[in-house]
Amino acid sequence: MADQNDSQDSKGENPITTRRGVRSFVLRQGRMTEGQKKAFERSWPKYGLAREDGVIDPREVFGRDSMLNLEIGFGMGRSLADMAEAAPEQDFIGVEVHLPGVGALLKEVEDRGLENVRVYNIDANDVIDLCLPDASLDRVMVFFPDPWHKKKHHKRRLVQQEFVQRIRHKLRVGGVLHLATDWENYAEHMLEVMENSQGFANTQEQGGYSPRPDDRPITKFEQRGEKLGHGVWDLLYYRTN
Repeated sequence: MADQNDSQDSKGENPITTRRGVRSFVLRQGRMTEGQKKAFERSWPKYGLAREDGVIDPREVFGRDSMLNLEIGFGMGRSLADMAEAAPEQDFIGVEVHLPGVGALLKEVEDRGLENVRVYNIDANDVIDLCLPDASLDRVMVFFPDPWHKKKHHKRRLVQQEFVQRIRHKLRVGGVLHLATDWENYAEHMLEVMENSQGFANTQEQGGYSPRPDDRPITKFEQRGEKLGHGVWDLLYYRTN
């Protein structure tokens, strides 16, 4: 697997991330299918966003002022496309470092005729720090991030206090951070982080985990896991100040 320091973004010009130190991902070297590649070539100029664009104005990007969602690490993009198709009145920005996933999402966008999706192919940390205005997001979604299950790798987990606080500043007051994982240890870690995060409150009055909201699609991976008796844990917290 290549180190992300050496990886290039979708234009082949700039690194996937500008951040130094511990990172939450290792870039997998996968090839795009022919369909993904063609979709990327056709649709990236319209739907792609770049670090070099600087801080965006979502109203200019989407041509309207509507509920704005950010999904970090959308994988192959099926769930994000499902959400965007089910809520055409909302807008969605997806972030994914793996190029085949970006190509797959753009193919879904083309096939479904979606106009409410935009895509970054860089580290989510750069998107948060360099591309999004403060208090611009209504919802941030982090579904099934790499659990880094070995204890010595827990420091690589994306959901940490510092990360959550940077997300908080991008959410509007009342905006929701929605986390989901199928690793119980990571779920416990997420819960501990969120319970100790300033400026957030659990949407569940009794505390703890949340039932899966109807608008979070069940992935094929999740369906297989449920059949095998694997659990899934959702956490929804809203910004209080």
